[in-house]
Amino acid sequence: MKQKQIRLGIIGLGVMGQVHARSILEGKIPRLRLAAVADSDPARLAKFGGIPGFTTDRELIVSGLVDAVLIATPHYFHTDTGIAALRAGLHVLVEKPISVQRADCERLIAAHEDRRLVFAAMFNQRTDPLYRKLHELVHGGALGEIRRVQWTVTNWFRPHAYFALSAWRATWAGEGGGVLLNQCPHNLDLFSWIFGQPKRVRGFCGFGRYHDIEVEDDVTAYFDLSGGATATFIASTGEAPGTNRLEVVAENGRIVAEAGALRFTRNLVPTAKFSRTTKEPFAAPPTRERVFTFKNAGLQHVAILRNFADAILNGAPLIAPAAEGIRSVELANAILLSSWTEKPVDLPFDSALYARWLKRKIAASSRTKKK
Repeated sequence: MKQKQIRLGIIGLGVMGQVHARSILEGKIPRLRLAAVADSDPARLAKFGGIPGFTTDRELIVSGLVDAVLIATPHYFHTDTGIAALRAGLHVLVEKPISVQRADCERLIAAHEDRRLVFAAMFNQRTDPLYRKLHELVHGGALGEIRRVQWTVTNWFRPHAYFALSAWRATWAGEGGGVLLNQCPHNLDLFSWIFGQPKRVRGFCGFGRYHDIEVEDDVTAYFDLSGGATATFIASTGEAPGTNRLEVVAENGRIVAEAGALRFTRNLVPTAKFSRTTKEPFAAPPTRERVFTFKNAGLQHVAILRNFADAILNGAPLIAPAAEGIRSVELANAILLSSWTEKPVDLPFDSALYARWLKRKIAASSRTKKK
């Protein structure tokens, strides 16, 4: 008889773990049933008193109560918890980032040996109609060859109280990074998903520029893309008011994504052809503008959870396969490594080299945080 419902266990009941739990309990994902939860904090477990609770991830994994797990723990635990769940024959959905560093991503992805198991990542912004439309325009050829991409995403402002919420936040040992590993995995994932992975990265990071933290809270990065295109990526948790503006310049025109709209200014004559003509040398190409507006950002986390259930029960293609999660981690690592070494970093880079740098940062840390 075909399975109609999935028994899901949530590992980690911090902010996002509780959000996902509430979505399931409220019936927003009809084919998922919250069957168990795990967290080391008894107070958090008490919030879900009617559901079997465990104080460790391994206890939940071997309990026999679940078919799948959602991993919403602090970042460093994603790797080993994910490996244990996959090896136990469970479907896995892991919060972003899938791991802290590229080497851990490789270990986690390698553990996905049984292809009958669904292994997904919580890249919910892939469900946003605006980014889906931009993906369609870029990959469908409407823009032609991409020339330049510029993304300023500084609307991630966080006060000091945010970093004080959890002991593991904003430390090399607890989080593995700052804005790049906490807020920007979504943006870096979208960048790679839409434009492809850069070939070379040059990063400039400010560490504790705006907050009393040791990790990066201000980033400017330069990317070399395939085909000769270039990109700049700017992010911060210390600017207010912030900006989220993505500009794409291409052979057939320009797209600006901002404030819930895509503004496509299309060249009626391709740029290269027009720029090489001997007629009207100082005139700009004739254009036509079209604006795509979107009422909301889609179902986000709920859409990923529904897709996860659909993939398990019906074999639906995943919106965000976990194997693709290595790309955003690789980009974040490359930006940090470039900033530390003050040199460009070619992708893919040496995973062991980055691991050594991160280990040094942890060893040199003056921050005392609970494990």
